[in-house]
Amino acid sequence: MRTIAEINEKIRRKTAVVLTAEELKARVAEVGVSKVAKQVDVVTTGTFEPMESSGAIINLGHTDPPIKIRRCWVDGVPAYTGFGAVDLYLGASCAVDTMDGEEVRERGGGHVIQDLIAGKPVHIRAQGQVTDCYPRGSFETAITRDTINQFYLYNPRNLYQNFIVGVNGGDRPLHTYLGPLQPRLGNAVYSNPGAISPLFNDPNLQLIGIGTRIFLGGGVGYVAWEGTQHFPLQKRLANQTPIGPAATLALIGDAKQMNTRWVRGCYFKNYGPSLMLGVGVPIPILNEQVVEHCAVQDQDLVAPIVDFSIPRRVRPTFGLVTYAQLKSGRITIEGKTVRAAPLASLFLSRQVALELKKWIAAGSFTLTEPVAPMPMERSFLPQDRRTDF
Repeated sequence: MRTIAEINEKIRRKTAVVLTAEELKARVAEVGVSKVAKQVDVVTTGTFEPMESSGAIINLGHTDPPIKIRRCWVDGVPAYTGFGAVDLYLGASCAVDTMDGEEVRERGGGHVIQDLIAGKPVHIRAQGQVTDCYPRGSFETAITRDTINQFYLYNPRNLYQNFIVGVNGGDRPLHTYLGPLQPRLGNAVYSNPGAISPLFNDPNLQLIGIGTRIFLGGGVGYVAWEGTQHFPLQKRLANQTPIGPAATLALIGDAKQMNTRWVRGCYFKNYGPSLMLGVGVPIPILNEQVVEHCAVQDQDLVAPIVDFSIPRRVRPTFGLVTYAQLKSGRITIEGKTVRAAPLASLFLSRQVALELKKWIAAGSFTLTEPVAPMPMERSFLPQDRRTDF
């Protein structure tokens, strides 16, 4: 029906019709797929949820005399230094170093990234490998986002296409990456915002690929590659949406453009630090099939209920539950009513989609053609094989 080039021309003229995913679903229910496909140019999706497989590339700039950094702490958080002399990678889930007997602080790389984005000064302490060309042995200073050369997020695994629902069938509380799980099925926690989440609206990744321009943390970002643990071969329903964790994306974007409304450090008790991140993906309405996929509702999407009380890679499940049931706040497990709550912020997920809609409607954000598709035959390889060394 239309091309991305035609849609971009309408965006530049500020005549493109843009709806959020929720608005499109409501419009389809009202007038049907065919009319919506003719009327709408772009649908915007969004999520705001913990994405711990994230981090920042930082280039400090050279000192005088120069230093080849081999150990570094950014506000007490260890940063990886095993590449360029003053290049760092600060992982969102890396915790502040503590001395023996020192109380663990609820702070990590995600909090430091948030502070840098906010323009706050951050303390740097570095130790160098002394060489003829890098004679300096140590370095200590304060940096801000304006006093460093590069500061961009490179996130190896974001935007899970579906995830699990965590419960605890044991007899003691558990502290997990989904937060606290109460014993004897005391609560259930899910992390995906459901029908407004980006990859649910393009289930076979026909429109989202390498080079897709996105909303990332309040700035412009791009899909860089498949994400780690990318598993598109997950079992799927007839509507092509997966029944559990499936595709993932690696994302990249300039953190100097970002806003702490959409990038926030967080901490999970007895688990560790992470990063709450807002990501929005525009989907061009090229034909009726795109609308059919974007019309998917929460009652059409399912996730597996996983028992964390079993300390194994493959844990028993209590079957599947729809996102409509999860969002009702109560689900039933083996005849018991269990409270359910989202780890994602449903409000801010909607706000991400709305913010991206505003950018496109204002003509300041155009769409990109992917330069390559995501691989859809990637399997998931565990480390169960025993090898004698």
